Amino acid sequence: MVPVMRILRRTALALIVLAALSGLRGHAQAALLMEQPYGFFGALNPTGHNAIYFNRICAETPVRLRRCRPGESGVVIARYQGIDGYDWIAIPLLPYLYAVENAAGVPTHVNRQMVDQLRSRYHEEHLLSLLGPEVPPGNIIRGGWTQLVGAAYERRIFAFRFNTTPEQDDALIARLNDSANRTQFDLLFSNCADFARVILNAYFPHKFRRSIFPDAGMTTPKQISYKLVRYGRKHPDLGIEVFEIPQIPGYRRQSHANKSIDESFVTTLYAIPITILNPYVTGALLVDYLVRGQYHLIPKHPDVLGPETLTALTLPDVTVHNPRVAEMQVPGAPSDLSPAQVTAGVSSILTETKTVP
Repeated sequence: MVPVMRILRRTALALIVLAALSGLRGHAQAALLMEQPYGFFGALNPTGHNAIYFNRICAETPVRLRRCRPGESGVVIARYQGIDGYDWIAIPLLPYLYAVENAAGVPTHVNRQMVDQLRSRYHEEHLLSLLGPEVPPGNIIRGGWTQLVGAAYERRIFAFRFNTTPEQDDALIARLNDSANRTQFDLLFSNCADFARVILNAYFPHKFRRSIFPDAGMTTPKQISYKLVRYGRKHPDLGIEVFEIPQIPGYRRQSHANKSIDESFVTTLYAIPITILNPYVTGALLVDYLVRGQYHLIPKHPDVLGPETLTALTLPDVTVHNPRVAEMQVPGAPSDLSPAQVTAGVSSILTETKTVP
């Protein structure tokens, strides 16, 4: 028979942890995804791709947003080219990364046939009715619906997690739902990084602008990510954390690092024709790259997230959003529970309490 004091202690801990979980529901977070370039187009344009993940925003359809319901894990929103005239599309996190709806279905090693099958299955079940058969899969020159799912089969992704408020998320939902979702894509001045810049400015007004150096007045994923990290250093309450989502091996060669515009020119064959046409431009780009273009965004050993460990993105951290929970806990209770530990702890405690005679 379990002693009465042990029962009371476990019951108290369960109530405290449940209070922590209820606190989680009142907070939200997002993550800027900086995706590495890959393949032939990535060699020509090594800047990569930007998307933004929201853990409290979900998709009624891929082009209409709503607040998430219990058990849903949010969506990734980005600007695309060649998607039936739409400017942005929202895809749930797991399908966006792996083209499946259950983490257990993510393979550890893939080939082209496996990736095509996973993508085609998700397309037929969730995208075909909206996009129609006219939207092609895409190729190395022009995008298509394959860019919407299975991103982790193509490249490594870095997630820059930051805190948001429910009010900010609601405002973004209303803004995107009420605006005309018609394509504005332009590779130079209205690309995926520009879309991320506009979204981040909705959360942090006037903080994200185009840069003459190192991006020649354009917006790139590396520059936007750097500005978010720099802003986060000045505002610790933003809770910036950096995670790595590895590329699933087997389908493509490993993707390579994101580059800014001047870094692309200086470290690739683009520098040769520019030097012939105007050596002063090459000199200016080289100086800027040496002085400012080698900033380091990624920690030496970032936390690595896989299909089974995405809760670092999908759930807020209890210790960040509920600092008083540790003070309230009963003696001997851990004060640094992760969201997954909180959920597992509640289940364990309640189960054991129910079995007490």
